Amino acid sequence: MGEMITFAANGGACPGYLARAERPGAPGVVVIQEWWGLNQHIKDVVERFAAAGYTALAPDLYHGDEVGYQEPDEAGKMLMALNIGEAAKDMRGAITRLRDLTGKPVGIVGFCMGGALSLYAACDNPDDVAACADFYGGHPAVKPNLAALKAPLLGIFAARDDFVSPEVVQELDRQLTAAGKPHEFTTYPNTDHAFFNNDRPEVYAPDAARDAWEKMLAFYGQNL
Repeated sequence: MGEMITFAANGGACPGYLARAERPGAPGVVVIQEWWGLNQHIKDVVERFAAAGYTALAPDLYHGDEVGYQEPDEAGKMLMALNIGEAAKDMRGAITRLRDLTGKPVGIVGFCMGGALSLYAACDNPDDVAACADFYGGHPAVKPNLAALKAPLLGIFAARDDFVSPEVVQELDRQLTAAGKPHEFTTYPNTDHAFFNNDRPEVYAPDAARDAWEKMLAFYGQNL
């Protein structure tokens, strides 16, 4: 269903995985990877969006590099080595490509590292992103400009998250509320970081993942 493409970004080209919806006038969703890279799980998410009626594009922010699930230390190194300014340009390129394809503002969603980057991109492209979803997003170097955010935010979090703790979630909620930004947060009990990733049985929580997917589709249905 999907295919690897390249699109203009950062004065050059960025690879990405694109899947097109069959319904006419389908809106677009940009999907931002976890710290492992643009792996099969993220490609599957892109294809799930297409099956649900959304044309979806996942930019490859590592430009061909990918880390296996058995190498979290290496994934952490890749996360820290990511140039946020360059990643922002790649995400802007993906947003522009999808907007050109669909003719309308897009949604964006990210997972883990990508959750933080999706919020960053929504703030960085306020006129082109109409809805943002953040799945337990965290990155120590990503500081979104919340004052610029126009899109409503859906936040999905895990109660037993050692990376994005309940305290971190509460602080983001406080900042968004103080800034008057519309947002809806759900924290799933008895779940761990990355519970949406069905390729990782040690953390995957099928009931929570299913509910979060349905919440996200409803959110995009209202805002895209």
